[in-house]
Amino acid sequence: MSDLFSHAANEAAQTPSEPEDSMAPVVMAVVVPGATSRAFAGFTDHTHLWWPLETVGVYGAGSYVEFEEHLVIETADDGRTTIWGTLDDWQPPLSFHASWHPGSSALWSTELRVVFGPHADGTEVRIHHDGWEGAEDPLAAREQAAAQWPVILDRFTRFMGTAG
Repeated sequence: MSDLFSHAANEAAQTPSEPEDSMAPVVMAVVVPGATSRAFAGFTDHTHLWWPLETVGVYGAGSYVEFEEHLVIETADDGRTTIWGTLDDWQPPLSFHASWHPGSSALWSTELRVVFGPHADGTEVRIHHDGWEGAEDPLAAREQAAAQWPVILDRFTRFMGTAG
């Protein structure tokens, strides 16, 4: 009878574990020209002008994304909406933190902090995205964020007047 469940222990022992850094935060920074307040406003007040909705959005290129009160919302051209995140720490023009879940439910959220700070060439904008254990599929969420943030930040830097 002791052999009845022995295969489960053997299978677990044979399954390769994920490398420790596979769940590391995605941390990226860019420098944009201008004051911190200008960079913060560009990121939060004018998101609809630069966010790559054609590739990083729920409804595609015809939609509109905005920071509204304590939420980040995408609205489709037909009026449908989806909440991308809930802002729970709003410190203009220095930072914001959100429970982040574009295209998913708040039940499956990750953690996003964006920090704006002075830099010799303008303002450094630093993304710190983690909390992968809160995602429905943590590894896929982390991989997706690692692939999407460079595209997003490139669009933002171009919008702010930097070559990217």
